[in-house]
Amino acid sequence: MTRRTFLKIGATAGAAVVAGAYFHWFGDNIPATVRNGTAMYDVLIIGSGGAGMRAALEAAKEKGLKVAVMTKMVPTRSATTMAQGGINGASRVTDDKDSPEAHAFDTVKGADYLCDQDAVAYFTEQAAETLFELDYFGIAFNRQEDGRFHQRKMGGSTYARAAYSADISGHAVLHTMFEQCLKHDIDFISECQLLEIVTENGKLNGVVAIDMRSGNMLSVPAKTVIVATGGYGRAYWVRTTNPYSSTGDGIAACLNIGIPIKDPEMVQFHPTGLAVNGVLLSESSRSEGAYLLNKNGERFMANYAPQAMELGPRDLVCQSIEKEILAGRGIGEGLNAAVYLDFRHIPKERIMERLFQVYQLAKQFEGVDILEKPVPIRGTCHYSMGGIDVIDYKTCATKVPGVFAAGECSCISVHGANRLGANSLSEVLVFGKTAGAGAVQYAKNAGYEGSKEKLQAAVDRWNKKFDEVAGKNSGVSVASIRDKMAMTMWNNAGIFRTESGLQQALRDIDGLQEEYKNCFVGDASRTCNTAFMNYVEIGNLLEIAKAIVMGGIARKESRGSHSRPDFPKRDDQKFLQHTLISKEGNTFKTDYRPVVIAKYKPVERKY
Repeated sequence: MTRRTFLKIGATAGAAVVAGAYFHWFGDNIPATVRNGTAMYDVLIIGSGGAGMRAALEAAKEKGLKVAVMTKMVPTRSATTMAQGGINGASRVTDDKDSPEAHAFDTVKGADYLCDQDAVAYFTEQAAETLFELDYFGIAFNRQEDGRFHQRKMGGSTYARAAYSADISGHAVLHTMFEQCLKHDIDFISECQLLEIVTENGKLNGVVAIDMRSGNMLSVPAKTVIVATGGYGRAYWVRTTNPYSSTGDGIAACLNIGIPIKDPEMVQFHPTGLAVNGVLLSESSRSEGAYLLNKNGERFMANYAPQAMELGPRDLVCQSIEKEILAGRGIGEGLNAAVYLDFRHIPKERIMERLFQVYQLAKQFEGVDILEKPVPIRGTCHYSMGGIDVIDYKTCATKVPGVFAAGECSCISVHGANRLGANSLSEVLVFGKTAGAGAVQYAKNAGYEGSKEKLQAAVDRWNKKFDEVAGKNSGVSVASIRDKMAMTMWNNAGIFRTESGLQQALRDIDGLQEEYKNCFVGDASRTCNTAFMNYVEIGNLLEIAKAIVMGGIARKESRGSHSRPDFPKRDDQKFLQHTLISKEGNTFKTDYRPVVIAKYKPVERKY
C-alpha cells in the first residue's frame, strides 16, 4: 500500500465524523450534568488514550450503565498517537510459524524474567484477536497483496507479528477508537485535569478535577474509576519521546490513596531518539533495515547482539549505543553525543511508504535527509514499565475496591524489566477491554455508597490550594524545579545508574519537594490557567521521580532497563520480585512481591 493510498483511506466518512466532533469539543467540553453537579457515573474512565477509549467501548456494551471518559486534553491527543511502529499479535497472517506461545516467550525473555507469566499468557492469547477486531473496526492497516494486513518483525521478536499503519500506528489506533466511541454516544468530559481520587471507608467515592477552561473545581461521584492516564516519561523532561501530558497524574493520585507503584525503577530508554531533542525515530526504522553505525562506520551491534543485531531488545540496544559513546566511538559531546542511524541502503519507495514520518522528523529537527545521509541518534526516555499496582490481570482491579487501571499507567505486569517493541499498543487495547469488563461487573453489583460531603470537602481543599498557590507573587518558579528534576533524573537515574548517583538523585528530589511547597506559579486567573496545571503536574512527577529513585536504590542488580555498573549481574535469588513503593502520609516505603513464574524458567538472555 502506498502512502498516497494510506492517506486516501484516512479521508473517509469516519474521519469526517471525527473532524466534525472537534467542533463539539470547542463548543462545550463538559456535559451539563457534570457542570451542575448532578452527574453520577457507573464507570468513569480517566484518560482518553487507547486504553481509556477501549475500556469505554467495552463498558458501553452494558446497557443501562452510565459511562464517561474524562481527559485533560481533547480526545485523540494522548500519548497513544505517538506510537509509531506497530501492534503485536500472533495472528499468523504474515508468518504462519508464529503462535501466542512464541509471543509469550519473546515477551518474558525480553522482560528479563521480571514479568508475571500468567498475565503474559493471558495477554498474548488476547493480542491476536485484538488485531482482527481493529481490522473489523476499519483501521487503515498496511496490506499484503491478498488484502490481509501485513506484519513486520520488531526488536526482540522471533517472528513478524506487528501489524502497522505506516509509521503512525498509534495515531491510526486512537482515531479508530474515537470513531467507535462516538458511534456509541459515550460521554466525554474533556479539558478537565484529574486532581484527586476520593475514597471513603476504604472504597471509591469519586474524583475531583479542574475544568481547565473556567478554573472551576468539579466533583464527579462514581461507582468505579478506570485510571488510564498514561506514563511518567516527563520525569526526564529534557530527553524523552513522551508528550508534555505524560506526567503520571493517575499514578500519583492512586499513590495518595494507598495503591503502590509497582516496579517504578523500570523505565525504558528507546535506542533511537533524535540527538538534538530525544524525539522518537520509530523502531520500525530498524525493522525495515536501518543500520546503527559508530563514527568509524562500523555496525557495532555485532559486538553486543551478533544474531539479532539492530533488532535486539531495546534495553540491550540502548545500552550498547551508550557504551559506544562512552568509549569515544560516538559523535558530539555532552547531552547531544550520538551515533548514527543509516537508511541509505533502503529503497526510497519503501521509506516513503512505511517510514514517511521518520523521514519528516529527521529532516525537520536534525536537518538530515535520510535518503542521503545517516541521522544522529541516542537513547531517550520512552516508556514506563512500572505503574499502578494491578492485583488481578483478569479484571485490572487494584487494592482499592472500585479502582481499576489499564495502559501505560498500570503495571500488570507483562513488560517486566523491558517492553518489546509493538507490545504497548497491544497492551492498551487488551487490558483496556479487560478493565472495562471488570469495572462493569463491579458496578453492576455495587451501590453508590459515597457521601457528597466528602467530595465537597476535597473540592473546598483544592479551591483553597489554588488561591494560596496562584496568589503568590514570588518564590522558586515551577519551571526551575522541573528542569532541576529532569537533569538529576537523566544524570543519576538514567541509562546507567550507580549507588552514589541514585543517592544524589534522592537528595535532589527531596530538596525539590521542599522547594515545591513554596514555589511560584505566576498566574492568579482562573480561566485557562495552564501555569497552575503545570504546578499540579510537576508535583505529581516529583512523587514518581522519588519512587523511581527509591526502586533503583533498592534493586542492587542489573536487569533489563535497570543497569547498574556497580552491580552488573542479574540476581534472581534476591530480586526475582516486584518492587512496591507505597506512601503513608508523607513517608515512602519499599516492599516486594514475588514474580509469577510458570512455563519459562529464568535463563541468561542471549541475542
